[in-house]
Amino acid sequence: MKKKFFTKEEEIQILEAIKNAEKNTSGEIRVHIDFNTYSDTMKRAREIFVKLNMRKTKLKNGVLFYLSINDKKFAIIGDNEINKKVPDDFWESTKNIVIEHFKKGEFVTGIDEGIKKAGEQLSIFFPYQKDDINELPDSISYEVTGDSNEK
Repeated sequence: MKKKFFTKEEEIQILEAIKNAEKNTSGEIRVHIDFNTYSDTMKRAREIFVKLNMRKTKLKNGVLFYLSINDKKFAIIGDNEINKKVPDDFWESTKNIVIEHFKKGEFVTGIDEGIKKAGEQLSIFFPYQKDDINELPDSISYEVTGDSNEK
């Protein structure tokens, strides 16, 4: 049995936030949960970004919300093209909004708010086109001691 962090209802809420954000953009948003990380947070987030095939989107506009639960670490990373277009402080300011909710124990609200902000920026620079396809699954992935499990 795989460990979970969110309840089924909370997962549904996060997945709805992803779907709502992606309605207005060709960008792709993913959420990944580690329970522990033994490396630098950004390094690990980049590893997961690659592992989840987020570098393979046509427009290089994927965004990953990475959480390491037991370590209390969090990162947001975007692919090359979205990074070129958002303001310099965008990821840091988004991360700060999410962390403010985390400090109050509002994990789902924090992620929802971050996804909403990322979706707004993605929709400006990568608006939805009628021929867009969903290139990556709208799911939460979990990593437990090196064993990935998508939900």
